[in-house]
Amino acid sequence: MKICHACKKNLEVGQSIGRRDECLFCGADLHCCLNCRFYDRAAPKQCREPLAELVKEKAKANFCDYFVFKEAGAAGNEKSEAEQARAALNNLFKK
Repeated sequence: MKICHACKKNLEVGQSIGRRDECLFCGADLHCCLNCRFYDRAAPKQCREPLAELVKEKAKANFCDYFVFKEAGAAGNEKSEAEQARAALNNLFKK
């Protein structure tokens, strides 16, 4: 299931997303860093793909060849790796 980064609504899109594709609900760009599985705020250039070039406007359409639309979890509330690690540590050290 794919979810728009801006309006958080479910999207019915195919395998490939074009640079000019927009969300049917809010008009946000779909081929952008905020919708990419490699996007990570904690990573250098905020991207886990080491060969990707720096993209300054993460919410705008770009020409990145490494773009892969991220899949949302079953409930639509996908947590980042950092959030998952933090939750695991909190559970470990609970009284």
